[in-house]
Order: sequence, then structure tokens, then C-alpha cells
Amino acid sequence: MGSLTPSRQYVLVTGATGFIGAHVVDELLRRGLRVRGATRSLVKGNAMIQARLQYASSLDFVQIDDFAKPDNPLDHAVDGIDAVIHVASPLTYDTKDNEKELIIPAINGVKSILEASQRSKTVKRVVMTSSFASVMNADRKGPPYFEYTGSDWNPLTYQESIAPGTPAHIAYRGAKKFAEKAAWDFVQQEKPGFDLVTLCPSMTFGPIVHPISSLDQLNESNAMLWKIAQGQPLATARVPSWIDVRDLALAHVEALLRQDTGGKRYIPGGTERFSYDWAATIMEDEFAWAKGKVAHQQQMVDDSYGFDGETTARELGIQYTSFHKTVVDLISQLKGLHEAIQESSPEGSP
Repeated sequence: MGSLTPSRQYVLVTGATGFIGAHVVDELLRRGLRVRGATRSLVKGNAMIQARLQYASSLDFVQIDDFAKPDNPLDHAVDGIDAVIHVASPLTYDTKDNEKELIIPAINGVKSILEASQRSKTVKRVVMTSSFASVMNADRKGPPYFEYTGSDWNPLTYQESIAPGTPAHIAYRGAKKFAEKAAWDFVQQEKPGFDLVTLCPSMTFGPIVHPISSLDQLNESNAMLWKIAQGQPLATARVPSWIDVRDLALAHVEALLRQDTGGKRYIPGGTERFSYDWAATIMEDEFAWAKGKVAHQQQMVDDSYGFDGETTARELGIQYTSFHKTVVDLISQLKGLHEAIQESSPEGSP
């Protein structure tokens, strides 16, 4: 079970018009698979099709406003589908009630897609985007050096995550943990006709292929790098680990297609540690316009821990992109988009 035969090549991608999901869609299409994208906005779905007319016959979209609604069966989304890559997940730090706004929606969203996949009788594998936040113990201090593996879980309890005084970014770690736990529990208890693979990436950077109308709509991680390019003060990275979105998309598709990945939990990413000051240095070195414009601030990089990205690379056949290339490719693209937007706006205003 797990690998897709030639007659089983129709994959549902949730969050398909988002930063990671759109890259996953493209990687599947390049492999010759049919893709159904789930999105909150069919306008964005149509924009993706228009930008990929060579794949128009292999790409369709279904609108799902909220995965987490209990009365919102997703059977129509998985009808005729052979496998699911579940990327969509709520992410907001502007919360008044962590449990209602972060944790329960994340858990319910996972359960909804798994229940629909079970009812479909055709889905053979579900690949789920989790997060390194579900793995890492943020309170652990080194030395000694510690390497996280796919068997590690962050120690946050449910009560700690939902407590009124808990900051949203900590509740988010709980949401990722408990949503992924819910997926593994579902498979163990229900024994559905599909197996599960989860990926737990850290910070994700890289060029965009999803539709946006302005750079204000950039995903959070890329927005941080674009702020540096604009000369804004540097943020401090919560974690030094990261992955290029193109590598992450490849990891999703390889996890889907390879026979022996079912039932495994991967942490994708290389050994390079990033800092925003290093990103600023790369921009100054590579772009004449950035010299003297970007801010600098000496930043210590936490080297007290790492994670086993090598198993992921070996078992999924990935060679990780360097941070230098990721930054150069992204900033080159965003600079071009910024100039194109300025030229098309009245009187060249931003």
C-alpha cells in the first residue's frame, strides 16, 4: 500500500494556492500526475490554472472555506482521489482564545480530511505537513548538543497550550503537535485504507509560485527577508533551522510516491543554520542596490541542537539547497515583482 500505480494518479492538495502548497502542486504536475487543489478562493485557483495553461487539463480546484467545520463534509473534495497531501493549516498569532482559534481548528481540520479520505475508499496515502514546532522542546538548553529525530515530540501539554496567559506563538506549537498527534491516533485507531506520512519542516523560505497581487501578501517567513531588503531592522530568528520551499515540495511528493515511506515521520532540512544578519550579508554581497541599505546586527546562532535531516535526504532523495541560493533566488524574484508593481501603479507609486 502507498505507492501510486499508473492508474492511481489523482492527488488532492489542500492549501494549494498557498506558499508551500503551490510548489507541491507544481512538483506533482511535473511528474505527470493529475492534481485537485483545495482552496478558500476559486479566484486564486483559476489564477494558478491560467499561469499553468500547459497543465490545464491536469489541474482543477475545489473551494473549501473551512476544513475545521464539523458540519462541512469533504467527500466532494476526495471523490475519485487516490492520495492526499494535506498542507492547509490555520496560522495566526492574533488570537484572543488559543484553544478556539488555533488548537481546535487545527485538530478538526486534520480529522475532517482523514475522515473524508477514509469514506472515499480510494485514498491510499495521506502526506501531512506538520512542523518542527511539534518536535522541538523550546525550553531545552544546551550543552550537551542534542539531535532531534522523528521520534521526538515537543513536551507541551494541552492545558499549557490553552492557558489564558500562554502567548500565541507557544499555543501554535501546541496546535501543530496536537493536530499531528490526532492524525497518528486516527490511523492507529481507525485502521483506514490509507497510510500516513508526516513532514515536520522548520522555517521555510524561497521563491513564490502562488498568486499574490502585492508583496504585502507574502507569507510570513519570506516577508521577513523582504523587510531586510528594504532596509528595515533585523528580527531575531526563533530557531536557526530552515528549508528551501522547493526542497520541501520535493519531499512531499517523494514521501507520497515512494513505497516504503508509509508510517514514517520526517524532519526535512539541512545542517546549515541561518540568521537574518547572514541574509543581510548575502544581499549586500549579491545585489549592488542593497549595499549600504540593509541593516546589520550581530546575531548569535543557537548551535546547541540539530535534527536528523540526513535520514530525510537519504530516504526521499533530496539534496538541500544552500541558504545563499535561497536568499538570492527569492530576493531577485521579489525585487523584480516590486519593480513591476511600481511601474504598473499610478505615477509609479509603490
